[in-house]
Amino acid sequence: MAFRTTRTFHKRALGIIATTSAVVALSLAGASAAGAADRVTYAGSVPAWATAANDAGAAPATATVQGEIYLPLRDQKGAEALAKAVSDPFDHSYRKALSPQQWINRFSPTKADFQSVVNFITAAGLTIQGVPDSRQYVVFRGTPDQLGSVFGTSLHSFTHGDRTLIAPASAPSVPASIAANVSAISVEQSRTTTRPDSIKQGDLGPTGDPQTSRKMAAAAPVIDAPCSHYIGENTVTVPPAYNGQTQYSTNNCGYTPQQLRSAYGLNDLAAKGVNGTGQTVAIIDAYASPSILKDVNSYSQQNGEPGLTNSSYQQLVPKPGEFTDQDLCQQPSGWQGEQTLDVESVHGIAPGARILYVGGTDCSGGLDIAMSKILDNKLANIVSNSYGNVGEAVPADVIQGEVNLQLQAAGEGIGLYFSSGDNGDEAAPTQLGYASPDFPASSPWVTSVGGTSTAIDKNGKIAWETGWGDQFDQILKNGNGTLSYMLPLPGTRFVGGAGGGVSAVFAQPDYQRGIVPAALAQGKRVSPDVAALADPYTGFQIGIRPIVDDSTLATGDYINETYGGTSLASPIVAAQIAIVQQATHSTIGFANPTLYGVKRILPNAFRDVQPQNPPQALVYTSKISGNSYLVTMDQDTSLKTAKGYDDVTGLGGVSFDVLGWVAQGRH
Repeated sequence: MAFRTTRTFHKRALGIIATTSAVVALSLAGASAAGAADRVTYAGSVPAWATAANDAGAAPATATVQGEIYLPLRDQKGAEALAKAVSDPFDHSYRKALSPQQWINRFSPTKADFQSVVNFITAAGLTIQGVPDSRQYVVFRGTPDQLGSVFGTSLHSFTHGDRTLIAPASAPSVPASIAANVSAISVEQSRTTTRPDSIKQGDLGPTGDPQTSRKMAAAAPVIDAPCSHYIGENTVTVPPAYNGQTQYSTNNCGYTPQQLRSAYGLNDLAAKGVNGTGQTVAIIDAYASPSILKDVNSYSQQNGEPGLTNSSYQQLVPKPGEFTDQDLCQQPSGWQGEQTLDVESVHGIAPGARILYVGGTDCSGGLDIAMSKILDNKLANIVSNSYGNVGEAVPADVIQGEVNLQLQAAGEGIGLYFSSGDNGDEAAPTQLGYASPDFPASSPWVTSVGGTSTAIDKNGKIAWETGWGDQFDQILKNGNGTLSYMLPLPGTRFVGGAGGGVSAVFAQPDYQRGIVPAALAQGKRVSPDVAALADPYTGFQIGIRPIVDDSTLATGDYINETYGGTSLASPIVAAQIAIVQQATHSTIGFANPTLYGVKRILPNAFRDVQPQNPPQALVYTSKISGNSYLVTMDQDTSLKTAKGYDDVTGLGGVSFDVLGWVAQGRH
């Protein structure tokens, strides 16, 4: 599949150094003497944003910074070849995956090499936060002064987008005696930009209305636009819009599990007991909701769904006292809605599936530890990950260390599903300032799940489906009582859309060749691969007792909220995979080569999500500000839906039949 990465600069990435396929090459050929024969530096471990222009001075001495050392695999090319072979329907090793212990014995660093790194860290007085059974990395913490001294650099604060993050002012180094056992050194905070890829309906961003305050008195609405339980239930009159249309449906109140199963053609299967029984879907997020089981069961009772039990839901989570970097990682309350959305959507689509939630101690190295708990014990063969970095603005060496975990998953027959992102191409000044897909979804070794806006009719069928990218134009009431738009349609307020686009880091995998238009790919990996419901204005209703105090994790009363984001799309696809694996008695593993193979053989198998003419739109009125908006769909920054593959929805929407063909593989 030619997943080799390149070392060239890409003009869109403002100097992001691309990775090579061999970690050993990065640690030896990419490392250079640091002015002293006894140390080796790692230039590829410095983030591209850590520049003199962004330098805000020495890091606060009282801070503690998480670090991570990655070790090289013993046989990098062999690990890539295995991952390719067991995932390729045309290879004789297709779906002949290794067990975790077999993979570790064959590819992981040796115990002696790993111990040399552990000894180096502990001797330096740093605190080890976690290590995996696979021995691929060590997560640790220290003060900026400690880390600077240990790694031969100094840690400074740097501006990055709208945040201030800590990073080394020069390339970190280690003693030459252990350099062969080190492929990357992360003593910077780029991965703390990892965020949940979920958006609550009504969250209009920093310049929007104060939608989320539950204490504010509601203002009189410009247009009385009660939400709709299905498309067209409630329609309102607006100024002439597309093709002069003046009647539009209001936004969705939040679909129920039954509506989603119906729309995706799963209700009849569920009635026959094909509901994910016997399958386990793992979910990874940061931290842990203190009320998740109670919330899911209240929600299930509310919707006439089966509840979760101690056997159908299990979790491996840190104790609250073990949480770290809460401020950087948006607090436990910032991830609670994500976990709730993930669990309730998987349970809603595949109510018979067992759910395993694994929580990270934070949103960076803690997520690696959570991932390794699953991979090193093969606790599931379907893993949904509803989070991502801001673009690919992570040090090149660190990206390769993350890719090695993905190679382990593929080699063990485990499918990793990642949300593609919620900010379109990330080119906004408050994001990256240039177009980029989000990592890890941009990796060729994971299945990237993009997003759609999906209208479900009163009969539970899909009325229309288009790319998720919401543009708001405010509807004003004039002095004479008439209505008008604030700006020419569709307006300029972008409030969320599926991530995607062309990678600056990864070369095009073989499975995308001939499917992704060459003019789009330009020889690079393009994200996403498939898509599902993500638009919060055609979103999914959840039930939650929200955290009201992050210091105590105290929760409030049970409420319903409507969510979207590609963090909804990812668990929807993962749950569908569970249903198909049950029905076909198969394990799909890393799905991409087979997904694209089905597209080659059956070009019309996927629901091709194309531009709508005229564009689809809904009317939304804030319950707090009273402001009304026309929400125009499929306005996803520079990303565009198109016939065939596109960088908003990938191959398109998936169905049970499509995934059934994927499960059959070469047959």
